[in-house]
Order: sequence, then C-alpha cells, then structure tokens
Amino acid sequence: MKLTDFKILAFDTYGTLIDWESGIFNALTPLLEKAGLIGQPRDQILATFARHESDQEKQTPGMVYMQLLSVVYRRLAKEWGTKTSDEEANTFGASVPDWPEFPDSPAALLYLKRHYKLVTLTNCDRLSYRASNRRLRVVFDGIYTAQDIGSYKPDPHNFEYLLRRVREDFNLDRQQLLHTAQSLFHDHAPANRFGLANAWIDRRHDAKGWGATPPPPGTPTYDFRFESMAALVAAHRAEIAAQ
Repeated sequence: MKLTDFKILAFDTYGTLIDWESGIFNALTPLLEKAGLIGQPRDQILATFARHESDQEKQTPGMVYMQLLSVVYRRLAKEWGTKTSDEEANTFGASVPDWPEFPDSPAALLYLKRHYKLVTLTNCDRLSYRASNRRLRVVFDGIYTAQDIGSYKPDPHNFEYLLRRVREDFNLDRQQLLHTAQSLFHDHAPANRFGLANAWIDRRHDAKGWGATPPPPGTPTYDFRFESMAALVAAHRAEIAAQ
C-alpha cells in the first residue's frame, strides 16, 4: 500500500491539523486559577477534559459543539469544587477560533491539495470551524461537521455519513479514501470497523498517555504512521520521486 494509491484524504482537524490540546489548556486557564490547579500536570487536566467531553457527546449528540464545550466547562468547575458564571462557560465554548494550527499544517495541506481531494470529518460546529479553516489556509473540498450529522465521532453514523458524501460528492468509494487523523479513539478505531485505510498522525509521539482524548478500545491498527503532517508530505514526495 502506498500513499499515491488514494484519491481523497479525509482529515480529522482538532488534534491533527489544529493544536487543540494547547487551545483547550490555554482556554481553561481562568478556571484552573479559580480552582487552584495552576501547576497541575497538563496531561492530567486534559484527561479530565477528555472524560467529560466524551461523556457529554454521548449524552447530547445533537448539541452544537460550542454549546457542548460550555457544558463541559461547568462540569469541570463542579468536579474541581469551584463555581463559574455563564459568561465564563460561554467564553470557553467560543474559544475554538483561538486554538492554534500546528506550524506544519497549512503548507502540508496546500501541497496535498495538488494531489488529492481533501475533506474533513470533524466533531466541531460549522461556525467555529470557519475560523479554524482560515488558520489552515486551504479550501477543503468537503467539510462534514458533527452539527451536520447529529452525532459525534466515534459514533458510526459519522463514518456512514463520510462514506455517503464521498460517494455522492466525488463518485469515489472507500478503497480510494485514506482516513488521516491523530485520535485512535475518535478516528482510527471506527476507521478499522469500517475497513478504511488510515494514516495515524502521531502528534503525541513524545508524550505518555492520551491527552485530550479517551483511551481507544482495544488496539486500533493503522496503515501508515507519521509524527507530523510534514512527515506525511515527505513520504508522499519520496513516492512521487521513486515513480
């Protein structure tokens, strides 16, 4: 199997293209200060966020992501024994546009756009995603959000939606699609269940634990592994040069 075997790349955005762990942690700073948790290990804070976010997505799959983040903020405040206002919770919910892109993402996407159709399957809402898309500086051929679908990854409905849209919008089937993502929980485990070829962008290769995502069920497999988007591009360039 080669990268050049595929015609369309389906990206997760947050964690893969956007540095959502830095974005989340920075946006939680006011709450951490109130709760007296400044100085606690970052991954410990992110793991607590992951637990509440994943549970809330299961409980309210139709809730728009910025609203869901506000609920998660209130849940965190309760667990950490402090109070928060609606304004503070809503500020956190509206923080997605401030989450930074990984430095290599825009250039990598511009390169890949020359060789593939690019789509994203994201747990974000449409409004918040627009700001992230501006950071990435590429025109995606398809943007499929949890708000469009009515559920959050790893729900199988999201991947059913992806495959249907790829077939309808591009007349391509699953064998021509490479699912490209960081999260083993949100993306690679369900990609395995759907028989999708997949590339793991292992952004946390130098860290322990799972960060802002829950641990995956079992041991998901992957067809390619890269530590960055730049490394994926380098591998693609090498394949082209070898032809």
